[in-house]
Amino acid sequence: MHMQLIRRLTYAVLLTSMGMGMTVLAESPPTHPILLHAARLLEVDTGRVLMPGEILIDGQRIAAVGTSVSHPAAVELIDLGDTTLLPGLIDAHVHLFLHPGNEGLQTVQESVPQRTILAALAAKEDLMAGFTAERDMGTEGAGSADSAVRNAVDEGAIPGPRLRVSGNAIDIIGGHEDAIGYNPAQHVLSNATYANNADELVAAIRQQHKEGSDFVKIYETGPDSMVDGAFHTPYQYSAPQLKAAVDEAARIGARVAVHATGEPGTLYAAQAGVASIDHATQLSDETMRLMREKHIPAVPTFTVFEYFMPAVGAPDPREERAQFEFKIKEFKRQIAAGIPFAVGSDVGPFPHGTQAREFELMVRYGMKPLAVLQADLINGAKLLGWEGQIGELKPGYLADVIAVPGNPLDDVRVLQQVSFVMKGGAIEKWSANDHH
Repeated sequence: MHMQLIRRLTYAVLLTSMGMGMTVLAESPPTHPILLHAARLLEVDTGRVLMPGEILIDGQRIAAVGTSVSHPAAVELIDLGDTTLLPGLIDAHVHLFLHPGNEGLQTVQESVPQRTILAALAAKEDLMAGFTAERDMGTEGAGSADSAVRNAVDEGAIPGPRLRVSGNAIDIIGGHEDAIGYNPAQHVLSNATYANNADELVAAIRQQHKEGSDFVKIYETGPDSMVDGAFHTPYQYSAPQLKAAVDEAARIGARVAVHATGEPGTLYAAQAGVASIDHATQLSDETMRLMREKHIPAVPTFTVFEYFMPAVGAPDPREERAQFEFKIKEFKRQIAAGIPFAVGSDVGPFPHGTQAREFELMVRYGMKPLAVLQADLINGAKLLGWEGQIGELKPGYLADVIAVPGNPLDDVRVLQQVSFVMKGGAIEKWSANDHH
């Protein structure tokens, strides 16, 4: 612990010396209790807004929550003024090992050590934006390097969210993330791990588990296209093959998340009992029935689709725009059908730390702000396997707390203006103009 403390203190000093003093990085949770006070506090499960809101923090955990809580003698009072306190945000679909630019080429040109350094920096960006827990949905060819980033965060060596990591995603030969379009003689590697049948899926899962993965990411569909107004995406694994993967993951206490944009791949994923269906552009009535029955959330990832939308006037943008409009229309059907959702942005191809836009887009296309926050925090905590630990401000929960100006139930865009971040009782960010 002593060396970890020195590393974090050194990091904080380095940041200050680099002129980044507006961010306060705590070396570890304080030994004295902390009391956070703000104009408002959101009760995520009920939707009630407490005015004012107070949270008493003892070590890494929340001791009390209310409009007024007990003030122990040695307590440090932090008055965050006209802000709303809420749990640290959760992004259930990130790529720490990607950054804006040609993602197909960066995975070929950049070494794994270089990409790991960039991933560590991306983890800090996401934390500073208020995301205190994330699920990394594949390193895109960097293997189990995400385990190193997760472990460094857990040890306090670098700042970042709590992480669930998958290592490489798993794919068929010629599948969604295979190196298609390169000179075959160059033998450019896939960005995923090959598995062409149930036995190979099981072998890949076992190898990744050995290397430190927390869960399994499988590509189930791709590439996507619109033909005469109809959405098409070929499936990659049958329902029995996916079920073999789900069963093997369960044997080691893990779960399977799938990239699945449309039918019939989305149906096969629901039949197999996956943990989440990510992207979920097209879901049939039967798929949605199974998702309700099995509590499988869809993770829409609107932000990445929006980011790659061609500008108006670009050469032939009709295909992408048609897909995006189809996705919005289907999302409204999914809301009406009452399926569960979680919130994930697919950040990486667009800049880390900007992914709170996902909340804004989910509201714009049909959900209420409270419903999106409950999807993010309550369903997200379950999806990451931290139910009862994160996602709500309740006694006994980990003290992952953020503050935003205004009230997110009135304007969800305030989630893009996080001024205070606490993770496990340690203050990770506190904007200078909020100091009292």
